[in-house]
Amino acid sequence: MDRTLEIYNMAGHLIRRLNQISTSVFHERMKANGFEMTSIQFAALNAISAHPGIDQATLAGRIAYDRTTIGGVVDRLESKGYITRVVSKKDRRAREVSLTPEGQAALGRLTPVVRALQPDILAGLSEDERAQFLALAAKAAAAGNEQSRAPLVASGKDGGR
Repeated sequence: MDRTLEIYNMAGHLIRRLNQISTSVFHERMKANGFEMTSIQFAALNAISAHPGIDQATLAGRIAYDRTTIGGVVDRLESKGYITRVVSKKDRRAREVSLTPEGQAALGRLTPVVRALQPDILAGLSEDERAQFLALAAKAAAAGNEQSRAPLVASGKDGGR
């Protein structure tokens, strides 16, 4: 006898499941296109492209990622030749990151792949339903932002570069 678990209708469980689906779809699509890239690495490339010279701490805030572990993401992107890292002239303790030409080219190849996989993350929803879901998810994320261990900081000490 099948009994529906209460968790099947709980936001936390459904969000975790969607995260699993999103991670799986992203990984498989990257692999199929010859890339070794995580969604966090892609987010970092996207933010660095929009804000060249951003410091690592501000980068973490811009992509809502843990400040203590952003260094590992940056290390991997640097080892792939996608970014450069230099000591900040304003704060010798900070490291500023920028895309290399290889990083800009990789981002140009990756972006259409990432855009194309978005509907697959929300398979089963119509285009209108996806738009509604994204609007509601963004609203919930914004309302709960300060409860996160890694809150999104849409503007940072880099002056909005």
